[in-house]
Amino acid sequence: MRFRSVACAVAGITASATVLTACAESGGAGGQGGGAGVEYGASIEEYQEAFESVDPIVIHTQSPAAKGASGGQHIEKYAEAVSEWSGGKITFDMVYSNGVASPTEADNAVQDGRLDLAQVMGAYEPQEYPVTFALNNASVLSDNSVVVGSLSSNAWPVDVAFSTPEFISEYEEQDLKLLIPSFNSGSIALICAQARNDLAELKGQSIASGSATLGTQVSALGGNPVSIGYTEYYESLQRGVAACAATTLTAGMIAGIMEVAPHITIDPEAGFVNTSGALAMNADVWEGLPLVAQQLMWDRLDVFVEGSMNKIWEGTVAASATIAQFGGAAEPFADDARDALTAKNEEIVDGLAETAPGGDEFVRRVRDSAAEWKTTVTDLGYENTVDYTGFAEWYSPEKLDTTAFVDELFAEVLLEHRPS
Repeated sequence: MRFRSVACAVAGITASATVLTACAESGGAGGQGGGAGVEYGASIEEYQEAFESVDPIVIHTQSPAAKGASGGQHIEKYAEAVSEWSGGKITFDMVYSNGVASPTEADNAVQDGRLDLAQVMGAYEPQEYPVTFALNNASVLSDNSVVVGSLSSNAWPVDVAFSTPEFISEYEEQDLKLLIPSFNSGSIALICAQARNDLAELKGQSIASGSATLGTQVSALGGNPVSIGYTEYYESLQRGVAACAATTLTAGMIAGIMEVAPHITIDPEAGFVNTSGALAMNADVWEGLPLVAQQLMWDRLDVFVEGSMNKIWEGTVAASATIAQFGGAAEPFADDARDALTAKNEEIVDGLAETAPGGDEFVRRVRDSAAEWKTTVTDLGYENTVDYTGFAEWYSPEKLDTTAFVDELFAEVLLEHRPS
């Protein structure tokens, strides 16, 4: 077990046995968790009072973006909220721009002690996380619209993950405690140097594709999937090595590729597989936290989810402005391309009956959950007032208050798993 994430108040101690004792005491519960908790819905004053007898705790984590950047607001605001609600008893030592470990190595960094809490990408390691890989492939079922799709695609995989014991256990086997099992950074789009949205325009074109499943979708559209490193997107598009890159609008903005590829194809009805991440903590560190600390970190996941959604929409606004500046636009697929991608997506989902835990039952659950959460989101009053092209002019945070959505996600999924 590691105790370095709990701040030691005793300075100058070097003997390892003494260090372990000192750090465990700083955890507020003998380093073994437990202690008194609070009810769900407790006020900030009630939480701060409960933390009065808790020793200081430091959580080591990282942000994917530079300090203060939109792309990292979900983890930064989460850390700020947890710290405030704990009365400053929980603080976060945060490294920016994935300075400790790349997204594909973040799980290892949590396991070996470089990080306590991180956003991990299990879908990139199908041998170690086969159920995550299966659920990730099922993301082709998601609605890809700018509001309803963004919300529902960040809800139904969470629902399915927590109701799939094999999903949870594959993280437990890696000594990871899942807080949010799935979240994405927006739908995958084709970001192209020229407008390409029908089969004739896509035929034979090289398209940068980041996964094998995405490659099969590109092939179904007549394109040629090519493996190009993310940092090489700009030059590849500029020089014509690739006609398009299949990635999210937020990622495209970070890579700066809209300058040379301002033509976007993104279709609400037929989308690409999306590589989702998870928020996970070292299991030993988690178990060593006092119960009230576990509960607070769980309850303030509302801030993480809200920040994650705002990150998508702010990235969309920035992308819309940039593509307009460079003479581009966002448009859906033509009918022939939409039909081809829809057929491939059905094939991908049906194939999960052979590879996913539970087979046909898993396929039924992902189909049902994707449809149900889309209905839930619309029943909560969210709607696609505009498409991607008009979103930048329409959007303001006041128009997209996520409170109702986050409350529903907690009530239907997260509350059942709250520490107690």
